[in-house]
This record gives sequence, C-alpha cells and structure tokens, in this order.
Amino acid sequence: MGNLVAIVGRPNVGKSTLFNRLVGGRVAIVDDFSGVTRDRHYGQSEWIGKTFTVVDTGGFVPESEDVFESAINSQVKIAVEESDVIIFMVDVSAGITSLDKSAADLLRRSKKPVLLVVNKVDNGDRQYEAAVFYGLGFDKLYCLSSASGSGTGDLLDDVVAHLPPAPADEEETETVPVSRLPRIAVVGRPNVGKSSLVNALLGEDRNIVTEIAGTTRDSIHTEYKAFGHHFTLVDTAGIRRKTKVKEDIEFYSVMRSLRALEDCDVSILVIDATVGIDAQDMNLVHLAVRNGKGLVILVNKWDLIEKTHKTSLEFEKVIRKKLEPFDDVPILFTSVHEKQRIFKAVEVAMKVHANRTKRIPTHKLNDIMLPFIAKYPPPAIKGKFVKIKFITQLPGHTNPKFAFFCNLPKYVNESYKRYLENKIRESFDFQGVPISIYMREK
Repeated sequence: MGNLVAIVGRPNVGKSTLFNRLVGGRVAIVDDFSGVTRDRHYGQSEWIGKTFTVVDTGGFVPESEDVFESAINSQVKIAVEESDVIIFMVDVSAGITSLDKSAADLLRRSKKPVLLVVNKVDNGDRQYEAAVFYGLGFDKLYCLSSASGSGTGDLLDDVVAHLPPAPADEEETETVPVSRLPRIAVVGRPNVGKSSLVNALLGEDRNIVTEIAGTTRDSIHTEYKAFGHHFTLVDTAGIRRKTKVKEDIEFYSVMRSLRALEDCDVSILVIDATVGIDAQDMNLVHLAVRNGKGLVILVNKWDLIEKTHKTSLEFEKVIRKKLEPFDDVPILFTSVHEKQRIFKAVEVAMKVHANRTKRIPTHKLNDIMLPFIAKYPPPAIKGKFVKIKFITQLPGHTNPKFAFFCNLPKYVNESYKRYLENKIRESFDFQGVPISIYMREK
C-alpha cells in the first residue's frame, strides 16, 4: 500500500520548490520519459528506505485572485481526505495571513498528522520571526529553506515516522500471498470514460459482483468474477462528489488515481482518443513504472475518430514514442460507449498480471542471456573489462528484478542495462511490466 503526502498552503510560499527538492533531484537523474518533468504535480520520494508519493497541490490552484480562497480551502479538504500526512507550508517573510488562518482551521480539525513548515528561514533573525506561527495552533514548527534544503532532514524524519507501516502481505517476501486476488485499477484524467468502463464491466450483471467488507476508505474495491476471470477492481471513478470548481474535479481525480495506482498490481490507464496522451497521463505512466506496476493503455472514444486503415497504427506509434524507453506496453483502442473491446481490456490486464508475477528458472535465464552477453559484452571503461558470469531473478512479488553478477558492477552503463532489458523482453514475454536490472559483484 502506498503512502500519500500532500504539500498544501497558499500560493508563492515555496511549495513547488520543496516538492522539487523531495522528488525532482532523483527524478532528473533516474528518468528519461519525455514530458514528465514539465507540468508535474506528483512524484515519488524516498527517505531512510521508505518510499512515498508527494503531491504538490499548488499545481491545481486557479490563477485568478478571487477564487484563491475557495479553491485552496477545497483542496485542503481533499488533501485531508486523501493523504496520510499533510505538510502545511507558510512563508516567514509574509507573517500569518487570512488564507493561512482559514487553512489552519481546516487542518486542525482533521484527524491527520499535519506538519507546519515555515519556509524561507535562512538566517538567525528569521528563525526568531518564525515563532509567530505558533499562533496557528500547532505544537511544532519546522523551520526550513526549501531553496537551500536546510531543515528538510528533520521534516522528512517526522514525515516517514507518521506513515502507516506496510501491511504484512505487501512486504517483500519469497512468495505471493495466496489469499490476495490480483488488483486492477482504472486510472486517468477526468472525463475520459473511467466511470463508463467500470460500469460496463460491473453493471451488466450485478450478481457477479460482491462488495468486500472492511476495505480501505481510499477507493472502492470490488470483487469481479466473470468470463473466467477473478480479480479485485480498484475503482477510483465510483466515488461521487459534489464539486463546484473545475479544478477541484481535476485535483480530486488525480488524488484518487494516485491512491489506486499505489494500491494495485496492474493499472489500466484510460486516455481520450480525441485528446491523445498528454503530460498528466505521462505522469501517471511514470508513477506506475516507478512503483513497478503493470500497465495497459486504453484509448477510449475511438468511435469519435475519423479513421483510415492506418489511423490506429499511427496513433499507436505516437504513444509508443512518448512512452520510451518503456514502450513494451499493450495499447487497446476501445469505445466504452459502443461496448467495443472492453472485455479484451480485462483479458490483457490479466495477462500483464501473469507477466508481472512470472518467474524465469535460473538455468534458462543463463542459457539464453549469456550468449547475448558473449556476442556483445559491456564496453570497456578506462581499460577495464566487465565480465558477467551469472544471472538470476530476484525473489519478491513486485515487478521482475534481475541480478547480473560481474567483476566490476559500477562500470556497467545505463545503455548496456537497456540492451540487457531488451534481450530479456525479446526472449520472455514481459509486456506491460517494468523490469529492474541490478549489477552485483560476484
């Protein structure tokens, strides 16, 4: 089960700078998805071995002055409802404003852990000025400068201390828990057809559905048993909410999708054929990959597109180009409205789940991969030659992880790891599943 940490506060207090500090540095190094860092409001962070998803609510606040207050208040309410921990940010140079007070009132009434962060504290005088924020009614202040990073360590220590522990069945173990059904989540932006897809899957024959008692408040878990398939549908679309502001719907939908993504084994990302795959869709792809989740892309509203015999091929090519380097993903063209290929989506998602839990015997892995390595060995660096002797798949029930044992692991570059991944994909079917490659000293 994933953990959500939301950064809330009025505009221009430095939320995005803190967000970038928590996720940006790592993201810039490890990911080369196109269109990911731009327009990015959520990402993964890690501190002392605990990973969590950080949401920068600032990206969802409208620009015009008069709707600031209502928009911020509604977002604080959504963040309180959806997050495990809330970072409430204020600006030492501005003192306490009326927006800070109204947000603090909402947060104090919540039952969630709220960490009050006073930003832009970069000298002794400002440390002294920060004390005024005790007036907002919280027991502890975290003085930090999100620009320089000072003070973030203490804050993160307390953030992870408040995160719920991983349930026993989710921790890395040798075997997958027998009792747990595959979890498939339908995610995507508002108005792409998520609700219609879920209703089409569940609504036809209600007796195939049993509500599971005692599941989390985060998203609706429904047991699905029909057409030879048995899994849990993690439904984000099924929770209705009265919303006044368009931005709220977007923000709420994103929070729901993040929750479901972290709670599932395979995600079906629904995109709108009339819009194509955009930066927010790419963020969800990126998060699925970072979390090691299976992925199926469903291009919905295909009935609204004027088509020739080449249209779907061209559309698919554009999507795969955007997905690089992880482009080994099933892409289906559907019309939920016309009931076209929606059960095919279930079949493909279950196939991706089987790929995600697949184990390759060690002897087979070595028989197939060592000849590829002999034919194209890792390039020599500084006159040193890397020799890979042995390969094994690591235990655990998240995404497939492979360890390559060699004499000089640190000399193996990313492009060679990509070559190894491509050869694994060519030899064994891992479509829709992120693969992790580790170099270990033998």
